[in-house]
Amino acid sequence: MEETLLTSAAEGVYVICPTPFESDGRLDIASTDRMVEAYLKAGATGLTILGIMGESPKLAAEESLTFAKQVMSTVAGRVPVVVGVSAAGFAAMSGLSRKVMDVGAAGVMIAPPSTLRTDDQIVSYYADAVEAIGADTPFVIQDYPLATNVVMTPKVIMRIIEQSPSCVMLKHEDWPGLDKITTLRRASAEGQVRRVSILCGNGGLFLPFEMERGADGAMTGYAYPEMLVGVVNLIKQGRRQEAHDLFDRHLPLVRYETQPNLGLAVRKYVLKKRGIIASDTLRKPGPKLSPETIAEIDWLMERIERSQQGSLAA
Repeated sequence: MEETLLTSAAEGVYVICPTPFESDGRLDIASTDRMVEAYLKAGATGLTILGIMGESPKLAAEESLTFAKQVMSTVAGRVPVVVGVSAAGFAAMSGLSRKVMDVGAAGVMIAPPSTLRTDDQIVSYYADAVEAIGADTPFVIQDYPLATNVVMTPKVIMRIIEQSPSCVMLKHEDWPGLDKITTLRRASAEGQVRRVSILCGNGGLFLPFEMERGADGAMTGYAYPEMLVGVVNLIKQGRRQEAHDLFDRHLPLVRYETQPNLGLAVRKYVLKKRGIIASDTLRKPGPKLSPETIAEIDWLMERIERSQQGSLAA
């Protein structure tokens, strides 16, 4: 299958896709198709699947491939699709990477295992990962210390970029991490390291400032992805005040979604209420929303809908 490979020029919003399930826990193919179309309609320039928020550790290997094939089939080459292939061992990583690239993925995303402790271990791990997936497969470094407990300094990231020409993107999810973006962008501007795309995660919690520090966009999930697209586009157009105003209207729900362990349940609930997926089921083990939490989410959604109607009327 012919594919467009991910490059260091990637920008915009790569929406992190949850994995929709039926109420009994089976993959929901119809909701998968509807979700993909909703994200593309919202202005996504790419999609990312089988990440941490995609419940990938809860999927069997054949389910991961089935889901990837379905997303790729629905996208039909309209935007690049990045697939998370992080695994406990390189055999599983190699197998999934090869299979998803064969069905049209643009690249893969790799997070470091929590066992890594030193800078040299981190750099060596990514060298081994490149050997496993193949040097011709573009890959994304997922820098998410809050989940992996692996801290990657700018110097370590620069070493990985320089040793691996197939590294084309950093998914930046350090927190606090704004100065890391500045450091990396300054280093590339001064010729210390080649420039790669930087797309940011953490639910978009710091997106306007990340863009102003030199990020190229977002690679994250949020139940209103059109907000992420709007903020990125407005910042690029130099319309700072409008970008921050748009972001601020959504910030209470963004913050609510970034709660540890609960965030995906919140996001799936909102996506269900918006008619994008049929069920907000999470694979077990997973949290269940209390009636009080649901009432708070409903209220936050009502505020967003009112503010959107008000801005349209204005």
